[in-house]
Amino acid sequence: MHQPIGVFDSGIGGLTVVKALRDLLPRENIFYIGDTARVPYGNKSAETVERYALELAGLLLRENAKLIVVACNTVSSVAIPKLRAALPVPVIGVIEPGAHAAIALTRNRHVGVIGTRATIRSGAYENALRALNVHVRVSSCACPLLVPLIEEGLLEDQLTDLTLARYLKPMMNDGIDTLVLGCTHYPLLAPAIARSLENAVQLVDSARNCASSVKELLERQSLAASGDAEGTLRVVLTDAADNFLSVARNALQLEIGDVTVQSVC
Repeated sequence: MHQPIGVFDSGIGGLTVVKALRDLLPRENIFYIGDTARVPYGNKSAETVERYALELAGLLLRENAKLIVVACNTVSSVAIPKLRAALPVPVIGVIEPGAHAAIALTRNRHVGVIGTRATIRSGAYENALRALNVHVRVSSCACPLLVPLIEEGLLEDQLTDLTLARYLKPMMNDGIDTLVLGCTHYPLLAPAIARSLENAVQLVDSARNCASSVKELLERQSLAASGDAEGTLRVVLTDAADNFLSVARNALQLEIGDVTVQSVC
């Protein structure tokens, strides 16, 4: 069996990245770890997030992962440099692919970013966007209520629509023409977000763009799977998941199969 792509997230939101990888790279084996025992990461210190990230990456390396995909915007915003320095395999996060896509899409150079408090506080997207175009204007908004709504399965609900309007209307009125979904949960709300923005703003799905970057890296470094056999997906969680696993299965149409619960230690 060929080496898997190792993917981890603070919880189960990173399954949006797994879905994008499965669609784009159907021959690749994928080993996914969701740290459901310690989610959410968005309200934790950078030092704690770095420690958690190194622990999860270590688990993936023990599974012989050929590269590590950080399917978490919070971890990507604070821990990528430490992971790249410590690990013997390539590491890809979601920040840089999302920034590249946003710069390519924006026409008026005014980009919005939504994410967890930790992601927004880090300024990672602003830094990545301005590194690509010094003239870009960035409007950011922390949206702490969205992940709980998604995990409750309220993807098409009036409460979610009202919450989105509260977060997004000021950004739309301020003139953004592109919005980065800076949390891997958020693609599950893409239709509701598009409605809230009156379909007038282009959405950047960090999961899809991350998968494209993985494909390019595999080809560039000759790491892509050979043969025609369909790849496998193994999902490990650090604690039993509640109804969000069902939400992810139904919303993503992702065949997850059996899920193993495994301690980090």
